[in-house]
Amino acid sequence: MEALGVSSVEYLKALSTLLSTQQDDDGDDEDCKNVAACAGLGPGHIGPPPKRDKEVSTVCGKEDSKDIWSEEEVGEGSQYDDPADPRPPPEYEVILKQSVGTEDLFLGLNRKDPSSMCCEAMLVKIKLPETEATDVVLDVKEKFLDLRTPKYKLGLHLPHPIHSQGGKAQFFSERGELEVTLPMKRPMDLINMP
Repeated sequence: MEALGVSSVEYLKALSTLLSTQQDDDGDDEDCKNVAACAGLGPGHIGPPPKRDKEVSTVCGKEDSKDIWSEEEVGEGSQYDDPADPRPPPEYEVILKQSVGTEDLFLGLNRKDPSSMCCEAMLVKIKLPETEATDVVLDVKEKFLDLRTPKYKLGLHLPHPIHSQGGKAQFFSERGELEVTLPMKRPMDLINMP
């Protein structure tokens, strides 16, 4: 390109004027004649300049408030964290469940696959040895499960949002295990689920 007498800076300048929607005749040609002045040009300089918003958004909705965080910034379940509580967390297991019939298994009629996107429920198995069903306090939110007993404490951030009102809990005293079944809330439920 240099052999033809046209430099890459001139190509960049020509491309910039081609793609620019605004017609600025401020005399930019004089500035680009100096190679040192054009050395700062890059792909970000092609096209119209970015629009700047005059309104500056504030971090807090209230200017008079002395709060460090707003309610939206605090993660769900953080009010249950207590580092001074000596109770250990129990062993637990999170299992994703699907309802699969013969039409899914052999014919594939409902478009289900083994991925987690096709799961309808989440099963949380919590081992609570030497615990009675009356001692268990369970609170389930959309993304957080809080379990408390005299011996154990569990604050579990769930891997997927759930419908907290449609859950079911069952305690098996012979195994010392609590099974919590929670229906999952998916943004694409109407598309993925038949």
